[in-house]
This record gives sequence, C-alpha cells and structure tokens, in this order.
Amino acid sequence: MMKVRRSILALTISTLTAVTAVNATTLTRDNGASVGDNQNAYTAGANGGALLQDVQLIQKLQRFARERIPERVVHARGTGVHGEFTATRDISDLTRAAVFTKNETTPVFVRFSTVIHAKGSPETLRDPRGFATKFYTSEGNWDLVGNNLPVFFIRDAIKFPDMVHSLKPSPVTNQQDPNRFFDFFSHVPESTHMLTWVYSDFGTPANLRQMDGWGVHAYKMLDAEGDVSYVKFHWKSQQGIKNLTASEAAEVQAKDFSHATRDMYESIAKGDYPKWDLYLKVLRPSQLESFDYNPLDATKMWLGVKETKVGTMTLNRTPDNFFQETEQAAFSPANIVAGIEPSEDRLLQGRVFSYADTQMYRLGVNHQQLPINRPRVAVNNWNQDGAGNNGNQPSNVNYQPSRIDPRMEDNSARFSEMVVSGHTQQRAIDKKQPFAQAGVLYRSFSKQERANLISNLAGDLSKVMDSNTKHIILSHFYQADEDFGKRLTQAVNGSLETVKKLSK
Repeated sequence: MMKVRRSILALTISTLTAVTAVNATTLTRDNGASVGDNQNAYTAGANGGALLQDVQLIQKLQRFARERIPERVVHARGTGVHGEFTATRDISDLTRAAVFTKNETTPVFVRFSTVIHAKGSPETLRDPRGFATKFYTSEGNWDLVGNNLPVFFIRDAIKFPDMVHSLKPSPVTNQQDPNRFFDFFSHVPESTHMLTWVYSDFGTPANLRQMDGWGVHAYKMLDAEGDVSYVKFHWKSQQGIKNLTASEAAEVQAKDFSHATRDMYESIAKGDYPKWDLYLKVLRPSQLESFDYNPLDATKMWLGVKETKVGTMTLNRTPDNFFQETEQAAFSPANIVAGIEPSEDRLLQGRVFSYADTQMYRLGVNHQQLPINRPRVAVNNWNQDGAGNNGNQPSNVNYQPSRIDPRMEDNSARFSEMVVSGHTQQRAIDKKQPFAQAGVLYRSFSKQERANLISNLAGDLSKVMDSNTKHIILSHFYQADEDFGKRLTQAVNGSLETVKKLSK
C-alpha cells in the first residue's frame, strides 16, 4: 500500500514539475492559460467567419488596439537611464533631507527628452532638452525636473499652454511655423534670454552625455530647525559640453533619428559611465531684494552667485524595457521630501500641479505604484481604489485619525512658514529686466558662436511675414545688445531705424 501511495505521490510531483516546465516556455493568454494555436483564427468551417469565442484572437486584437497610452504633450521623445547619486559634502546647515547626508548613495532614474517635438521625431531638432532625475531616497521619492538650459521662456504658469501651443504644429497645417511662435514671443519680452540660448548651438547638443542640466527654478531648503534657504541646482557634466552647429545637426539627422539615445546606450554598454557633479547656488531670504531682478523669476540666472559641489551622479544601467520604464516614468515637482520645497516662483507653482495632474491622466491615479515610480520605502496612507491599484491595504480602517489603526504625522516634515502681507492681485512681477541677461549671454559667446546664433535665428525670423512682429522681436535682441540687434536686423533685411524706434 505504501509503495502505491509513494508511486502516486511521485507521479503527482512529476506531473506538476512537467506542467511548470511547460508553462515556463508555453505561450499563454493574459490569464495564464495555454494558447493552442496562435497562427490560425478559429472559424466556422473552411470558408466560414471567425468565431467570437476565439478568445486568443479577440485578446490579441484588443490588446494591440490599446498598446499606446496618451503621448506626453511635452517631453514626448525621451531616453531613460538608471544610476546612483552620492552626496559628497555635508550641507546639514541647508537641509535635513537625507539624500544630502554626506556619503549617502541614492538610486536614481534620469529621463532626457526633447520638449516640443513628437515621440518619433529626430533627436537633432532645435529644442531645450529635458533633464529629469528621480531620486529613490530613504525618505521617499524626490524629482528634480529641469532642462539642459538654465532658464525658461516665461515666468508665469498661466502662459504655459499658450507658449506650447505656439511652438507646436499649426492646427491648420500641422507644421511648426515661425510666424506663430514669434507672434507669441513678440508679446513676451522676457523670452529673449531663453531664445538666445535655444538659437545658439546649445539648442542642438551633440549627445546626452556632454550637456549640463539645470533645475531652472529656485527651490527652498529647510534645515532641522526649519530655517529656510533658496537654492538653484546645476548638473555639471564631467564629460564636458559639446554642441552641434546647424549644418552638423542636419548631417547627423540625415543618417540617424536616434543618435543621442544610441550614444548613451553604447557608452554604458562599454562601461563608459557618464557622470555629472551636482552644484548648488544659495541665497538667504534676506538677499532676495538685493538684486536688480527677481531671483524667483525663471527667466533669470543667479549671475555672480558662487556655486558649491554637493555630490556626483553616475549613470550605469539602461532599462530592461523601454515602455515599462522610460515611457511610464512619471516625474513631477510635486514629488518632494522633507527639507526641500518649491519656492514662490510663479512658473514652478503651476508645474507642481500640472505635472502631477498630467501623469494621472496618462497613467492613472495609481501610477506611483508602477515599479519605475514606486518609492523604495513603505507607502503608508489611506489613498484607495482606482484603476490599476495593486497595493495591499488589509486594514479595516481607511481614514485618519483613528485609534483602531493609528497613522501619525511627522511634525518635523511640516512645510516652512513665511510672513505674507498685501492684497490678492493679478499683476506682473516688479523688476522684470527682460533683456539684460540675454546681452550678457551674447557677449559671452565666441565670435563663431555669435555668428552661428545670428544665422540660426535669421533662418526662422526671416520666415515671419508680419513686419511689425519681426521688428518687435528684433528690438528685443537690440535692447539685449546693440551689436546683436544690428547684425540680426541686417541678416533678415529689417529696418534698423524701426528697430531703434521700437526700442525706446
């Protein structure tokens, strides 16, 4: 009898082992069941129609039609890379955030991107490059979402949809049109600084490794006592900076739409891991009024303010799956940790809402449960249900406060306090200074870089049909630097006399 039982047990184990082995290599449907025939649809006889009960056919067609999630409106074309950040300096006098504890190493995921152009567009196109870093810190995820250029086109988030609409293809012709975006920028003089950056060779970086990254905005840091400092972040490439001229970019584009992604992947495959040093510029609240511009204006750099190295980032691993990681990576300035806060920068304040809202639209309310977005620490809240929820909430309590299952606040993670006075308003900032830093930038360029800038700008500005729009834009560059304005006016056959009148 024992021999029979042992034989049955052995047969059962053998069968289970065989099933497991088969399932490991056997094609299945999403429910795990084996597929009998993936080559031929189930039909009613040789000449009959396909049957609705062919669940493999139906599932394949359903899934195929749903493979695409909404494309990002901006930053659609992206390249993601894994790595780590190591803090190299004690800045506990600035922030209590654990990510900046000296010698602390934090996993990161970085997504580089172009801003305006579509997902399948060439990586050579003139555009700012997104430089977004997700830090999986021991206190939760922190996203530093910036660009490869230090400033932006606008200073107020209410203008962001209009700016993007003007730069996107026309709703009539589906083509990007300088008549449209220069029409918009002629009403936005603060864009002069960023336009100077974008139309220089910095607008066409040679690759992703040889460009810097900037946080663009001012942020707040809080120390353990709650004292506030304002900071700006700068990723400085250890590989140096390399840009393409317009003709070099055209030559690359003719051969390869994905040159920057290919360069990054090949470098990492060879073990040539790119590195960036993170630098901080710091201002105390009492210093904000000491400048002839507003330091919380995203169109301005903090010129003349010393920067200090606080850590180094190394990128060393490419994603296993592009869609699951790079495409589903969700970045937002709303992802902050205790010790780091948004400043009163008007553009940043809007981004804190809009980026998080965008990710909820694209990926669903539970997008932060996806592996690429999931924090490396326990998530402990009563957010519940919603599409795609794969969390584990076994408690009968789904509210707070509660004595049954108490979840406590951390008083040390409270937001900073500041004195607020005045009237509610809808009014532009004081100390606008729209042109000065564009002039500083122009004069910092070499003779050849200035020539390239003039040529790049003239190529698009010469297409503007409305003379008034063209001369207003010319007057902006003239007010930034007379030589800049004169040369550009000559390059597009404009009237210098008109430019001077508009500049008064």
